[in-house]
Amino acid sequence: MTDTRWKQRFDNFDRAFVLLREVHDSGIDSLSQLEREGTIQRFEFAFELAWKTLEDYMEENGMVVTPVFPRNVIKEAFKTGLIDDGQVWIDMMLDRNRLSHRYNSRIFNEVLHKLSERYFAAFDRLHDFFLNRSVEEWRKSD
Repeated sequence: MTDTRWKQRFDNFDRAFVLLREVHDSGIDSLSQLEREGTIQRFEFAFELAWKTLEDYMEENGMVVTPVFPRNVIKEAFKTGLIDDGQVWIDMMLDRNRLSHRYNSRIFNEVLHKLSERYFAAFDRLHDFFLNRSVEEWRKSD
């Protein structure tokens, strides 16, 4: 039996999240500039994989979002209770967009701070949600 698309995408999100967890646990302030750059890149990967995993999960469960844009997926995920803080996800999306369009050290440092203070917890909750769903489906298939 092959895994569903959302599970495949979750596997990728899981890998990105595990690296973010390592950074979070060691503390952002202890990072070198190169490590900070890598952390921002990992944040961008994790965000992309998170919203796409949500979209795939919703599609598999009969919740079709059109057009498929991050903002629409986030709004629908919040409305259906898949995420509990829609605003933090919208803020992540906006920060991801700000980072990808230009390099500005002030924005860069703001996002690093938000990652530590707000975003990591949202990623963690979503990661737990999908991990629990994976385990539930695995148990059903046994």
